[in-house]
Amino acid sequence: METRRDERIGQLLAALKRSDKLHLKEAATLLGVSEMTIRRDLSANSAPVVLLGGYIVLEPRSASHYLLSDQKNRLVEEKRHAAKLAAGLLKAHQMAFFDCGTTTPWIIEAIADDLPFTGVCYSLNTFLALQEKPQCRAILSGGEFHASNAIFKPLNFNETLNNLRPDIAFYSAAGVHAEQGATCFNLEELPVKHWAMACAQYHVLVVDHSKFGKVRSACMGPLSRFDVLVSDCRPDEALENEAKKHQLTLLY
Repeated sequence: METRRDERIGQLLAALKRSDKLHLKEAATLLGVSEMTIRRDLSANSAPVVLLGGYIVLEPRSASHYLLSDQKNRLVEEKRHAAKLAAGLLKAHQMAFFDCGTTTPWIIEAIADDLPFTGVCYSLNTFLALQEKPQCRAILSGGEFHASNAIFKPLNFNETLNNLRPDIAFYSAAGVHAEQGATCFNLEELPVKHWAMACAQYHVLVVDHSKFGKVRSACMGPLSRFDVLVSDCRPDEALENEAKKHQLTLLY
């Protein structure tokens, strides 16, 4: 028997046939329910659609160790708090690199709509957020698509990214450790992350507190590679001492 939840998800699927994404507020209006009801629908058991950074999109299917869809509803308020602090670092007319992950779209959402800037990205959910900013010139690098984390791994850096020099770069990470630095789950993310570390002028690492003390399999770089660490709360003593050692600014 089809439940009301099934009916609502069916309506969302029908809407996504006409558009690549649907804002949560639009979905609530379309279905005549609250945004919280839709959040519950999409977080209870698996669904063919997911919520990424305030937008409903089709579920990216993969058996990776990290699924973007698994992380979308975790520590949302903590991510939004850190993201708002990070967004305040972007200045008018700057070129900014935005990493993949579920925290990054919240950074973009927190950017004022009247702020002119160029956004460089390599992930689908980040691009969807950038294109909603009326004063943003969005640049999405092409390449091989990886559904688990919704990224495009460039096939030829010389065609796109090597021609760019961002003023500021916003990075996400799955682990931040005093000795092991910033790490992530997926090796395919590293080429673009490392490109940004080599080419951007200012480096901002944005994570929620659950990433503190964790070490994942793919190495982004030591904490000394970053200028600012932004989170929702104060890091542990070891991280704080390492930040002071490398003159890394802490925002929380």
